Amino acid sequence: MAVNAAERSAMKRALDLATRGPRGANPQVGAVIVSPQGEILAEGWHHGAGTAHAEVDALSGLAPNAARGATAVVTLEPCNHTGRTGPCALALIEAGISRVVYALDDPGAQSGGGAERLRAAGIEVEAGEQAEAAHTLISTWLTAQALGRPHITIKWAQSLDGRAAAEDGSSQWITGPAARADVHRRRAEADAIAVGTGTVLADNPALTARAGDTMLPHQPIPVVIGARPTPADAAVRTHPHAPLFFDTHDLRTVVADLHARGIQSLFVEGGPTLASAFIEAGLADRVLAYIAPVLLGGNRLALTEIGVPTISQARRLTVEEWVPLGDDLLAIAHLAAQPDPENEGAV
Repeated sequence: MAVNAAERSAMKRALDLATRGPRGANPQVGAVIVSPQGEILAEGWHHGAGTAHAEVDALSGLAPNAARGATAVVTLEPCNHTGRTGPCALALIEAGISRVVYALDDPGAQSGGGAERLRAAGIEVEAGEQAEAAHTLISTWLTAQALGRPHITIKWAQSLDGRAAAEDGSSQWITGPAARADVHRRRAEADAIAVGTGTVLADNPALTARAGDTMLPHQPIPVVIGARPTPADAAVRTHPHAPLFFDTHDLRTVVADLHARGIQSLFVEGGPTLASAFIEAGLADRVLAYIAPVLLGGNRLALTEIGVPTISQARRLTVEEWVPLGDDLLAIAHLAAQPDPENEGAV
């Protein structure tokens, strides 16, 4: 049975509801209960770790037996395991739901399998409705599930000749106001923002997300990586969130710790040394390179050592989009699959 117009509309509503939930260790999920006549009976979303999942949140607003024969429209496959809450697949079965429409399969080894359990109970199941929109909504959570670490974006600004600063170290501002506004918008989309201690000492950044002088509603958690101490009067210490300090150069330890804290997305903005270290470690899911039409010369390169001794081992990028920003240009890219040195021909 194909997805009908009422179910498609309900999925759009469920996706909107999902955005009300917090980003964290659990995915943002929305659910809508639809009557056989196509009327919305109840709505719900996941309010955070330890609270009822979206399906149960929706069912809780209904009288006993009110969901019998109804359809549950959910942005993620109903879970099939018991954690701090029970399995949603079982809750739907016990509520008398006759049909489930969901967008994305749950990738979890323990939590997945809800669709199979529903079908075994005689419930009709349709998967894949508006899957692309659902994937976009929780893409960082999906990365975290697959890799056991946050989704990592590496950002830098550079001159046309690849410099991050003039020879005297000054870098404000290489890019123009449109590019800087875009950076702040993207900061606000991240769960955390990372810099090295060198950037803290040189630039004293606040690491907030702003629109002009106005603080944006969502602020990323500041992360400072490196052994040098951060001054007591550093601007980062006035951030709305308490900074996380990591006295280590082991980036895998850092990202594992952030993942354990429920951080799904990390925005790395801390200078050539830190950006290069993340790339060399293979910890870069996306690159944002802001390119300004200016020449600086000198040795202040936007990237330093990234573990490329020869051209056959170059870190190739796949550009997803070129975005004009005033006089500047933003390259949005991800690292392509690494070439096989044995089969790589000279170019």
